[in-house]
Amino acid sequence: MPKVPPTPLYIYSRQPTKQIYLAYQLLTTVFFRLPIWFLLAVPKSLRPRPTWPLKRVLFLRLFRHFMYITSQCVFWAYACERLTLIWRRTGPIYTTPNHFAITPGSGTEGIWIPPADKFMTKSLKSMAEVSKVLPTHIPGYWVHRKGSNIPFGSIPVAGKKVILSCHGGGYIRYSGHPDDPTATIAKGLLKNFSSVQRLFCVEYRLSKTSAGAFPAALLDALAAYVYLVNDIGFLPANIIVEGDSAGGNLALALTRYLVESQNNAEGVPVPSPPSALVLFSPWADMGLSHFTFGSIAAKNSATDYISGMAEVDYARRMFCGQNGKDSVSVNPYMSPASIDPRMKIDFKGFPRTFIVAGGAEVLLGVIRTLKERMARDLGDNKVGYYEATEGIHDYVAFTEWEPERTETYKAIAEWLANPVQARFSK
Repeated sequence: MPKVPPTPLYIYSRQPTKQIYLAYQLLTTVFFRLPIWFLLAVPKSLRPRPTWPLKRVLFLRLFRHFMYITSQCVFWAYACERLTLIWRRTGPIYTTPNHFAITPGSGTEGIWIPPADKFMTKSLKSMAEVSKVLPTHIPGYWVHRKGSNIPFGSIPVAGKKVILSCHGGGYIRYSGHPDDPTATIAKGLLKNFSSVQRLFCVEYRLSKTSAGAFPAALLDALAAYVYLVNDIGFLPANIIVEGDSAGGNLALALTRYLVESQNNAEGVPVPSPPSALVLFSPWADMGLSHFTFGSIAAKNSATDYISGMAEVDYARRMFCGQNGKDSVSVNPYMSPASIDPRMKIDFKGFPRTFIVAGGAEVLLGVIRTLKERMARDLGDNKVGYYEATEGIHDYVAFTEWEPERTETYKAIAEWLANPVQARFSK
């Protein structure tokens, strides 16, 4: 059989095909899809959630369609005796910053973070060897509260904390740059928590290539944490690690590594864990243990923009690299909320944690499992939880989800300011 020519990563990624395809999508959306979506959403009984205002319904439809247009390689099938990728679209419509360079931004300062190879235990080195990834220099970005007079990268100010921010995007999308859309989540904490004057965003490697496969992002998050402790001088007691979606997964992985390394220090001692975690819609089960017939994930697929498993499967495969996609079911660094019977996991030694979930999101069941496990091991007084009944995945990133966004930040700020008080809210 003759060899089949390699298929491009995206079928509409090249010009002028891309421009024609995007023009087609724009015209059909404005003159066909939007009117149909509007008419279908007028009766409340036909809306994904009858309680949603019309604006939210249209936003969800538009955002889901945008995700479809820009989708990655989203389905795997055997054809012509080879593994073929089908249902590809344009890829990113605009260029986002990445770990190869520091991108300027208003009110920010980028620095190069040195690799943390001296702080790798034998177990982390073994995981890195499987995927053939190495520690490397990556960018990090400082963002200060509006009106702050603290110099960028200066030593800690007494009584002030810092946020280490890990962005979401399934490990294949978006950026740690402060101008990235996902940065609005971390900036919301900066705005609403008075004892935090600045945050540090890590531009970890994405797993769109083999160089970013697990545990590359963990190595990069570790480097950023070591930079804050050893180079800037922050005490771990004054560091809050924040992450949304895949960034929440990374925040949990980083904390697990710091916790487990305290009793297995090899060479240079690894810094202590942070004082707190704040997790927005954390992707805490990268496997399929929560995705079953009749599950919350199946039920909420109609009310979230993460509606299909195809791109999620692509992200999972790329992230796992040489570890194999089945590794997510039993690896505590990848899926700490997995309900696979083979998974053995606990959260002993973790800091106090606040978890945010949307009642309409696909990951709701995953997040509830995570909350229950952490409360079991840490105690209810160390685990705060806020579930916005009408919220979608990462709803705090969208202005359409008010007043839930503001209420969520207020709950987190109150919880962070009262270390003894537990906050389980809906």
